[in-house]
Amino acid sequence: MHRSTIHSTVRVVDSAVDCPTLPLVIGAGTARAVMWPGNGALYRTFQVVELLAGDRTIDLRHPSDSAYYVAAGSGSIVDLASGDRFDLVEGAMLHIDKGDGYRFEASGQAGVKLIGGPCPADPQLYAHLAVAEAS
Repeated sequence: MHRSTIHSTVRVVDSAVDCPTLPLVIGAGTARAVMWPGNGALYRTFQVVELLAGDRTIDLRHPSDSAYYVAAGSGSIVDLASGDRFDLVEGAMLHIDKGDGYRFEASGQAGVKLIGGPCPADPQLYAHLAVAEAS
């Protein structure tokens, strides 16, 4: 009897090391790609977005759904179509449908830390990295 072998790879990625910066934040905060096509993630992406007090992201819109978890702090998400603003607190989980425009904003002095991103990957998030590698 012949058995096929399934190869799987388990990797641990340190989000503090070798994670490229993404130009998503307006302000002093940061956005870093942790799991992305550049390190082999084909079906799920994972960014860490840290917004300091007064920071916001650029307006975002992706060709696939997105999911985020609020890991720390508080802030809001703005629906770009309606202008509605929804409060976000630590522990909240959110889902954004493909094609819907949104923006995150920090509130309070602590800012907000979000973990997540589009699934599957949105190539536009990483386009600047491909250009940098080609140079």
